[in-house]
Amino acid sequence: MDYTALEKKLAHYQEHKHLIPEAVMQNYEAAFRVEYTHNSTAIEGNTLSLMETKLLLEDAISPGGKHLREIYEVVNHNKAFGYASRCVAEDKTLDKHIVKDIHAILMENIMQGGIYRNVNVYITGARHTPPSPDEAYRQMECFYADMDGNKDKMHPIEYAAWTHAEFVKIHPFADGNGRTSRLIMNYQLTAAGYLPVSIPVERRLEYFTALETYACAGDLSPFAVLIGGLEEARLDLYLTAIEQIEASR
Repeated sequence: MDYTALEKKLAHYQEHKHLIPEAVMQNYEAAFRVEYTHNSTAIEGNTLSLMETKLLLEDAISPGGKHLREIYEVVNHNKAFGYASRCVAEDKTLDKHIVKDIHAILMENIMQGGIYRNVNVYITGARHTPPSPDEAYRQMECFYADMDGNKDKMHPIEYAAWTHAEFVKIHPFADGNGRTSRLIMNYQLTAAGYLPVSIPVERRLEYFTALETYACAGDLSPFAVLIGGLEEARLDLYLTAIEQIEASR
């Protein structure tokens, strides 16, 4: 994939983002945070609507008729995203300790997190079967080594996509692998200066299909294209605001 156009948009955004009023930036970021939390938890079956997610995160209003686990999933995801964002702001390189911390936050009040699984797991409807616990542990050690090796060999979009796809292929935890993988993908995107992205729950089939293509055939292209398109759409939102501000001068 040719990322030239995307890189130009990113450069333009970085050069002119100071023109966007702070209140507008905060509004965009808050809206993304709610949308991202909703999509990432809904992909895994959480039934809170986008508005229910917004009320829970912004107004601390818990929707009625929902399982307590679903409430924790949303609140924890928001906390984990905040933790990951702070780590990026502190210029910390993603490593096994941060990944386990992210998972532990996601699993608060649900199950013990941050610990690799000791049981076999299966992904419903998928052709790929994750490795045994012992093999998963070995593959995770290789995963962290490959993160170091691939960083300078891959475009940041591909690197972030690979981080997600390879991690979820291994499925190192008993639960929460999808949410963790999307968080560490965004970790890599924001560490490289890009914007975090949210995979719409409405595109879940396309998303799962792209991941399975990587898991079964080793082809990252469909997933990298998906992430690149979502990144471009996020940049376009900010670039439109910048254009409007420049036009009003």
